[in-house]
Amino acid sequence: MKQSLIRIAAGLLALTVIGLGVKLFSVANDIRRQSNVDEARPADVIMVLGAAEYSGRPSPILQARLNHALFLYLQGLAPRVITTGGKGGDPRFTEGEVGRAYLSRHGIPSEAIIVESEGETTVHSTAAAAEIMRRMNLHSCIVVSDGYHIYRVKRMLQFQGISVYGSPRPTVPHHGWRQEWIYLKQAIAFGLWRVGIPV
Repeated sequence: MKQSLIRIAAGLLALTVIGLGVKLFSVANDIRRQSNVDEARPADVIMVLGAAEYSGRPSPILQARLNHALFLYLQGLAPRVITTGGKGGDPRFTEGEVGRAYLSRHGIPSEAIIVESEGETTVHSTAAAAEIMRRMNLHSCIVVSDGYHIYRVKRMLQFQGISVYGSPRPTVPHHGWRQEWIYLKQAIAFGLWRVGIPV
């Protein structure tokens, strides 16, 4: 009897692990598909997700995101831009502030740039940006980030009641196991967010 219960428990555990694995790979596939789709259309605001900055200068990844947001702004797709991101280890600058400075130097009026500078993770940045949007009565946004990031960010903002359109920054397509690992990591991060663990 005891061995039968152990076998049943082991079988149920194996089925659960297999089910979670299948779900994880399904989400990773959804992330891959979303990463190549540009949904840019008129919205209330363009939201740029933060990335590293170096002593007040955007990293190449952040600069590429900001340049894409600038391109969308100049196309007239939104009257405002939100830059996000807190202090990533730099005591003097935040990613959000660096983003604002860069965009204002490149022609976006400072009054059209909103800064979220407290977020230390994607979850925190999107929640804070959504709260700013609510206070300003903004209901829709174009999210600019790397393609692999868009799926998760869209779901987080949709959870906050915002209409979201993804617009990944232009990049050279990558293939192979490293790219698949990036999608899988994003799927894991998404799953953790779903159960209340912010990453």
